[in-house]
Amino acid sequence: MKHFDVPDFYRSPIIASVKEARRALDPRKKDLSPSILDFGPVRFKLARHFGFCYGVENAIDIVYRALEENPGHRIFLLSEIIHNPHVNDDLLSRGVRFIRTSNGEQLIDYDELDSDDLVIVPAFGTSLEVQAELKSRGIDPYTYDTTCPFVEKVWNKSRQIGRQNYTVVIHGKRFHEETTATFSHARVDAPVVVVRGQAEARELAALIRGERTRDQFFARFEKHSSDGFDPVRDLARVGVVNQTTMLATETREIVSILRQAMIDRYGFANLGEHFADTSDTLCYATNENQSATRALIADGGDIAVIVGGYNSSNTGHLVELCAEAMPTYFINGPRSITSRDEIEHFDVRTGTVKTTRGWIPAHDGRPIEILLTAGASCPDALLDKVVRRLIGWFPEARSIDQAVAPFIETQDV
Repeated sequence: MKHFDVPDFYRSPIIASVKEARRALDPRKKDLSPSILDFGPVRFKLARHFGFCYGVENAIDIVYRALEENPGHRIFLLSEIIHNPHVNDDLLSRGVRFIRTSNGEQLIDYDELDSDDLVIVPAFGTSLEVQAELKSRGIDPYTYDTTCPFVEKVWNKSRQIGRQNYTVVIHGKRFHEETTATFSHARVDAPVVVVRGQAEARELAALIRGERTRDQFFARFEKHSSDGFDPVRDLARVGVVNQTTMLATETREIVSILRQAMIDRYGFANLGEHFADTSDTLCYATNENQSATRALIADGGDIAVIVGGYNSSNTGHLVELCAEAMPTYFINGPRSITSRDEIEHFDVRTGTVKTTRGWIPAHDGRPIEILLTAGASCPDALLDKVVRRLIGWFPEARSIDQAVAPFIETQDV
């Protein structure tokens, strides 16, 4: 595995000790059971996998190197490098400027740029249209390329199946930065349609079976399909790729729904002529984090705390998983925990920040068990600070050294 130079202030002595111990005991990553930080009155159960993934570390390595190697130059990011406010705020403090928000709102007009400026594409990639805008001004946005290799893998698979005359079905959020980029790259070689979830996949399946009309298709998918899309013609041969931060299990369900529709319409013997195998495009980190979160939930706990940027899709899906099983609090850092009795947290269903009082359950003579995990764009340092903040309200708690000692001993064996 490639080594990335991630600034030390994103790392955590507590979390690093846990992760190193787990790597030593389970180098093949087969054991998804949580790690336990036992402070006596409060116990944290940490997911086996969480935090910075390969693509995020790659992006952070590149953008900080760009800053170091280009003193005196104006440096721009097309939008947030990753969906974590702490990382983006640090880059802003170092003079980096964002051209757009993650929602696509233009902050700096392209006409304000010149050929001496350095413009960096975020980890989500960008569209061919934006590339053309920059190229027309003499700017190469790939001098420092932070595009996630797993996003590029999706682009490559889309190109491959498109050139084999398959339509590309993207499982994603239509106007998320990554899906917008994938849509742009895919439509060069193929018709493209985006489905948000299983309900929309079933609509496509009904069209494949001939149970829906063109008008019904466009009523649902007009803004989610490429120009000139013909549902009768273009849904005869399809392959599914995804926005890498979506629920991997849902992508598999969508694949299953559309695959069965092809069998129903054309017969199992002809499946290969109508349905492309794209199973190798699922992001390993998304899959690992979601599987580890399911194992964390199965191990049980009183509440769950999920740390990450509120606009982080992959973090939001971890929150959804935990919220099905127990009270769950989605926070972007330790400051969200305003007191032992009060927490500010993001509600993924309403898209609003809420305040909840009495969020930590009563002691009742037994340890309070808190499930703790984070999105793929969350620095370990934030989890460190969350742990420290929480145990600060338990004066009888063991010291950090005592809680971490079993993991240090594992590394020394």
